[in-house]
Amino acid sequence: MAVTPQVGLLGGSFDPVHRVHVALAQAARDALGLEYVELLPAARPWQRGRLGAAPEHRLRMLELACADVPGLRVNPIELRRAGDTYTIDTLAALPAAARYTWILGSDQLANFCTWRRWRELLRHVRLAVAERPGSSVAPPPELAAALEPGGLVRIPFTPQPVSATAIRQALAAGRPVDAMLDPRVLDYIRAHRLYLDPETP
Repeated sequence: MAVTPQVGLLGGSFDPVHRVHVALAQAARDALGLEYVELLPAARPWQRGRLGAAPEHRLRMLELACADVPGLRVNPIELRRAGDTYTIDTLAALPAAARYTWILGSDQLANFCTWRRWRELLRHVRLAVAERPGSSVAPPPELAAALEPGGLVRIPFTPQPVSATAIRQALAAGRPVDAMLDPRVLDYIRAHRLYLDPETP
């Protein structure tokens, strides 16, 4: 009898990918017994403005950061699709043979009910939340009322005050970011002169 693969999905702009992204994917993989976690770089997140790096750069940085991490894979499915990036469209395009867990930070959980067709999303995935600084892991009331038993699980993860926004700002200002980035990612950023514009959002 075939065993249904347990697959984690971690979406984001990864602009740029940093150590906490990778650590969160690893924590989810281990805590939830996932076969692997796919990291899904967004093409054009509809809730965000202009991104700091082009899709091909964000994809390559993600590949570098995950290159030697067991159980992590990069899936460029959203970059290959035109238009705004909506999670529901991504789930519809993924193979139906796996059981999916959508990994998100508590800051995203608080906004989950603003996502397109969010109730339908709950029929495709269970949610797994990790605490982010300044936000609660408790779901908002509307989401809590819609969740089935087991539809939301918590990832044991120590909140870390690292953000891609802060990294972009530091790079533009010439401040060190070595502690927040994989050295291969930092080398790539420097080689391609990314995030030097102080007007980058």
